[in-house]
Amino acid sequence: MLVTNRFVIDEDVAPAFTERAHAALAALAARPGYLRGELLRALDDPRHWCLVTEWESVGTYRRALGGFDVKVHATPLLAESLDEPSAYETLAGAAPGGAVEVNPSDRAADPLR
Repeated sequence: MLVTNRFVIDEDVAPAFTERAHAALAALAARPGYLRGELLRALDDPRHWCLVTEWESVGTYRRALGGFDVKVHATPLLAESLDEPSAYETLAGAAPGGAVEVNPSDRAADPLR
């Protein structure tokens, strides 16, 4: 499962935002079920940032949000992200040069199954 949190940050507060985002990423990375994460900034408009994390499952992500360090360092930052869907399940993927592998949805009664 992939979680993307997008932010629009004025350039004058970008250093403070970056420091907080690093702390949030570290707190999330310490949780069981965490697979990887990245802090990204748009090349076309440096005010646009994205914190992307990948998790074993929706359950591990939701449990991670209950951790003390996550509540202290990540939750306040994530609350400042744009108000839009942020959690996505992987329905298909392909390794470099590989075939597309389709994954079933975890959603009940999903028409894409």
